[in-house]
Amino acid sequence: MTAISAERGMGACMKQMGQVSSLAMIGRLKGLVAAKDADGAVIDVNGVGYEVSVPLTTLASLPGVGDETILWIHTHVREEELRLFGFLSKRDRTAFRTLLKVNGVGPKLALAVLGALDGPTLSAAVSNGDTKRLSSIPGIGKKTAERMILELGGRLSMGAEPADGSVSGGVFAQLDSALVNLGFKPQAVQKVIAEVRRDNGEDASFPILLKQCLSLLQGR
Repeated sequence: MTAISAERGMGACMKQMGQVSSLAMIGRLKGLVAAKDADGAVIDVNGVGYEVSVPLTTLASLPGVGDETILWIHTHVREEELRLFGFLSKRDRTAFRTLLKVNGVGPKLALAVLGALDGPTLSAAVSNGDTKRLSSIPGIGKKTAERMILELGGRLSMGAEPADGSVSGGVFAQLDSALVNLGFKPQAVQKVIAEVRRDNGEDASFPILLKQCLSLLQGR
């Protein structure tokens, strides 16, 4: 996704004025979806486009281009870099911020975790000491899963886990919706979904399936 001019201008201004530490944090965006791809979305707020990185589950639930959405934002400032991370709910943003406090977990890995598990499901996995579920997330090994359970214990309390632990509407229906919303043709989407479903079975996680489908679609 191409970096937006508004962000470049903001970064240049911060560099010039040396005011990164005093910059007011963006906490919420309400606007139109201007663009979206596997890396995130651009939200148009009164003519200014904000490039926002989002977890896969949020990406799949975003409305189509031109429709209005609301994202809860974590503004990440590091040296001269400013990045926005967006979530559909405040509790997922809270989970993201809590994950960043775990030793060895940065924004990219925290986003991957919430792309596989929403806030309440993550809370349940931590509370139950479910290292198997946590280590099934790409980028999370057994040691990192154990460290997450140790360091997050008692710090995540977000309500009950969804009954089946899956994305609403079924993982393959959600996969279909996400890929079509990203601009792929329905016929091509259905073909690759059938392929990954045959290769992975019914129990594969949404982020793994989405990455496989994107790889197949972009390679054709």
